[in-house]
Amino acid sequence: MQIKEITKDVQIDQFFMDHWGSEFIVSKGEQLYGHDLDALAIFSGEEIVGLLTYFVKDSDCEIVSLDSLREKQGIGTALIEKMIEKAKDFKIKRLWLMTTNDNTDAMRFYQKRGFVFKAVYPNVIEESRKLKKNIPKYGNYNIPIRDEIEFEYPLNQELS
Repeated sequence: MQIKEITKDVQIDQFFMDHWGSEFIVSKGEQLYGHDLDALAIFSGEEIVGLLTYFVKDSDCEIVSLDSLREKQGIGTALIEKMIEKAKDFKIKRLWLMTTNDNTDAMRFYQKRGFVFKAVYPNVIEESRKLKKNIPKYGNYNIPIRDEIEFEYPLNQELS
């Protein structure tokens, strides 16, 4: 799989519109627009089949989104591994991401790849809905979407 870097491109806005319902994602109460983010992408022809967006501030790097349009083919894993490699190369001190409490598949995915729970922010999604009205009340497995869960990758130590 060849991974291509995309830098602050409106193509990311369009991907967000197609797959997230708007050109931005809300994380920790902040609107993050696709065209303001850097990304790692995997293409099939001209079509993006995997996209990881991220935002670097100082020595912190937030993985804003991770999408694989072809499940169980290693696309998400390849993008995460490349992001971890980039974070180490650029001497990032903190690599982290947010997900919601209903996203149990993502929680399993990230833990299997070495991410650890960092924090839980109970009931913050109501505030996020004020910024992004189309966040549904119920998510995966009909679980009420209420909380954000923060994961962090331990860059300063190797996992066994």
